[in-house]
Amino acid sequence: MLGMSTEVAASTVPIYLAGEFVESGSPLEVRNPANDELVATTFQAGAEELERATVAGVEAFGKTRRLASYERRDALAHVAACIDRDAEELSELLTRESGKPIRDARGEVLRGALTFRTAAEEALRITGEWLPLDWNAANRGRSGIVRRYPIGPVAGISPFNFPLNLAAHKVAPAIAAGCSIVLKPPSKDPLVMLRVAQYIAETDLPKGAVSVLPMDRPTGDRMVSDDRFKLLSFTGSPSVGWKMKADAGRKKVVLELGGNAGAIVDETADLDWAVNRLVFGAFAYAGQVCISVQRIYVVRAIYEEFERRFVEKVRSVRSGDPLDPATDLGPMVDDKAVARTHEWVREALDGGARALAGGEPDGRFYPPTVLVDVPRDARVCGEEVFAPVVNLFAVDSFADAVAEINASRFGLQCGVFTSSLEHTLVAHDELDVGGVIVNDVPTWRIDPMPYGGVKESGLGREGLRWSIDDMTEPRLLAFARPL
Repeated sequence: MLGMSTEVAASTVPIYLAGEFVESGSPLEVRNPANDELVATTFQAGAEELERATVAGVEAFGKTRRLASYERRDALAHVAACIDRDAEELSELLTRESGKPIRDARGEVLRGALTFRTAAEEALRITGEWLPLDWNAANRGRSGIVRRYPIGPVAGISPFNFPLNLAAHKVAPAIAAGCSIVLKPPSKDPLVMLRVAQYIAETDLPKGAVSVLPMDRPTGDRMVSDDRFKLLSFTGSPSVGWKMKADAGRKKVVLELGGNAGAIVDETADLDWAVNRLVFGAFAYAGQVCISVQRIYVVRAIYEEFERRFVEKVRSVRSGDPLDPATDLGPMVDDKAVARTHEWVREALDGGARALAGGEPDGRFYPPTVLVDVPRDARVCGEEVFAPVVNLFAVDSFADAVAEINASRFGLQCGVFTSSLEHTLVAHDELDVGGVIVNDVPTWRIDPMPYGGVKESGLGREGLRWSIDDMTEPRLLAFARPL
């Protein structure tokens, strides 16, 4: 087996195919978005490599489905411990391949360890239930037991913006559930998950239980339509995700898609806290987060003061070298993303919007941009901008803010800044989203919670316990006691 060097920079990194590290497929250069330096060269799997991984995954499932709870737990715990041990090295690698500021990369690596550690614990908690079935005289002496069994081989596809943790949300629950998995990590930044594959290779999981294969879109689409996979777990754009669901055939599909996340600030909110958190939520990782704050609705009575404080705070956001711990805002993923963002911002400005901050790109860096008077039909408001751009709106009441949030085609999470219990309860009852986050940004997520959206934002939920539910099937055993 080819091992992976601990010195990744400008090296050749093999892919993890059916339990072996191999140099197979087309060469794939991974470059730092901040300066275009070559971080490493790895490989992009083709149809032949995917077929080998799929066959191995189907064969391995015959063994993974019979693993004891403690065996699955021990494998996951080993991966978590290795991520913790190598946290700083992994963080620097993640920053260099993705352009994510080092502070955010360190947070993602810690979350990655938590994801595998939580999955290890959940592997011991896949329980069932006993059912009384003697509901009428004819069924006297009948009872049942429901157990959950692994669904089968899993196809996982993860995006570039969280190359470790969103991939971990595919791999870790699959292992916990007793499924095999073929993971397509993002081609822009696959190196950190190839490093995690080394930790997986050190466990006693059956050979072929996990493959980590960068692929191009046509190759990845083969997984979507392949009936040998029993579940597709995809995180990415809505247009791609819903097309995959249509092409997936009979397999179960879990989609964690995009949004244009909103936040509400009412007259009872702690403004200092709200401003600090909303600036973070709007501009973390250059806004390239599906629950990045994109629309902020502020009750008119406090709007002017909120706007003043918010813009002042935005002007203190520091752009620069992602490896500098003082950097708040790094580069966007590529030149295409910068061009699209600027096109949408110019469209809004031409339609009557005003920029209170930002609005002009600087190479691959797009400055933190605050827009007001934005037309509701502007793409920067109605679509997922996926960039460091936020729109401010004044509303007459909390109810009006709720209505504005619900007017979107998307519905991932919403942040609600309030000290009112009544507004909290109304938000939970009325907001048409997957999660309501009170006194924090919609960008907040902790990995054990159920996470996902409604409307065009997705199907199903991630979060270890909920992912394991999707990756297992309930099976009834019914008893008749002769009487």
